[in-house]
Amino acid sequence: MSNRLKLLFTILIVGGALTSFYAQESDSIEVYLIDAYVKPELPHKITLSFFTSDLCKSKVIIDDNYEYTVNNEFSDMHKMEIEITDLEFNDKIVNFVIITEDEAGNKNISEIFDFDLPYEPEIKRGSDFLQVCLFAGAIFLLPYPSLVLQKAESYFSLTKEIPIISFRSKSRRYPGGYFSLEYSYIFDAAAKNYLRAGYKQLYELPYIEYLSPGVSLYTNFLGNNGIGLETSIGLFTIVDTFTLYSRYRFNIKMGDSPGNFHEISLGLYSSFFSFYLN
Repeated sequence: MSNRLKLLFTILIVGGALTSFYAQESDSIEVYLIDAYVKPELPHKITLSFFTSDLCKSKVIIDDNYEYTVNNEFSDMHKMEIEITDLEFNDKIVNFVIITEDEAGNKNISEIFDFDLPYEPEIKRGSDFLQVCLFAGAIFLLPYPSLVLQKAESYFSLTKEIPIISFRSKSRRYPGGYFSLEYSYIFDAAAKNYLRAGYKQLYELPYIEYLSPGVSLYTNFLGNNGIGLETSIGLFTIVDTFTLYSRYRFNIKMGDSPGNFHEISLGLYSSFFSFYLN
């Protein structure tokens, strides 16, 4: 049991070090916004200009939906006009991010900027958005399966995790981390019901979606209390809303080594209903 715990700690430490190094490497170019405004006369165009801390190519992604190349040559000055007359927005304040690529091929995503529309946008996809919300809500409520291993016994479990508070990251694809509540029901076990609260840190990586070490406190309200150490790997996204992930967790019961147990899970992550903090 001690060897498994050492292995888990090694995975967490090495994974955290590698991902932190990658994050620092990809965060080398700073973007300094000069102008981002929409002309009131038709056709409506956004004038965008900015400079960067190093020579790079640049793109802009508007409202998480529309992508344009600003500069296809390496430069530290970037300017473009984009016609947005036929684009659909849901709000007068429109967010956008700038993606830069340096001469070594490293890409970086800027902080979130925004501009104001000089008109009221016409929302044409209300029914589609409602359908997406209903579908996301239905999937969001589904529990995910887990295999629980304790001593020489194995059990089937259903678990539902709900991200409560998420912290924004520069990428906007995933939060930098989040606090969550989680309920598990373990079939045929002596202690069936578990409630836990924990924190997960997310590191986005190439070739996979993310690596996420985490820690949680759990209880069954009957004296079985402890701490869980875990690592999750985001595998791929589903309909741009959910991420299929696998998770290993080692649960340490306070003062009772034989009460320790392992969990191997397959689940869907989404921060769709989470409350975000900057």
